Amino acid sequence: MSKIHIQTTINGEPTEFLCEPRQSLLEVLRETLGFTGTKEGCNDGNCGACSIVVDGVLVDSCLMLAVEADGKQIGTVEGLASPDSLHPVQQKFLEHAALQCGICTPGFLVASKALLDHNPNPSEHEVRHWLAGNLCRCTGYDKIIRAVLDAAEEVRQSA
Repeated sequence: MSKIHIQTTINGEPTEFLCEPRQSLLEVLRETLGFTGTKEGCNDGNCGACSIVVDGVLVDSCLMLAVEADGKQIGTVEGLASPDSLHPVQQKFLEHAALQCGICTPGFLVASKALLDHNPNPSEHEVRHWLAGNLCRCTGYDKIIRAVLDAAEEVRQSA
């Protein structure tokens, strides 16, 4: 099968790759480009472990073909932290112990940042609704929700 040349931007960096027409973006991110922070959980769009942001929209990368990334702006969990510090969502996940095994954590982090980019002052109900596409089998959700609400407060204060 012939490969297709894709030009995109990932975490602010221009990126080019070759992919087969049938490959998912999740597969290319992890296996071709080395963005292993994006996790494969269910591979059918039900768990959110592979969540990324594409042109400002939260997407399950297992459901997106890599060829669809051509010309798009993509954000992965690797792009959240700066060289000097963690993103407030990452820091609050640590402070609130809102992670355990780590499979779901990247998806929750990306989805949480996408929420705060969309609405820096969400209610608890809005956080729960926004993160409903992300599943965790270890922590329960209260610590995650508290971490996101705490991060939202920090984001608002620093704005």
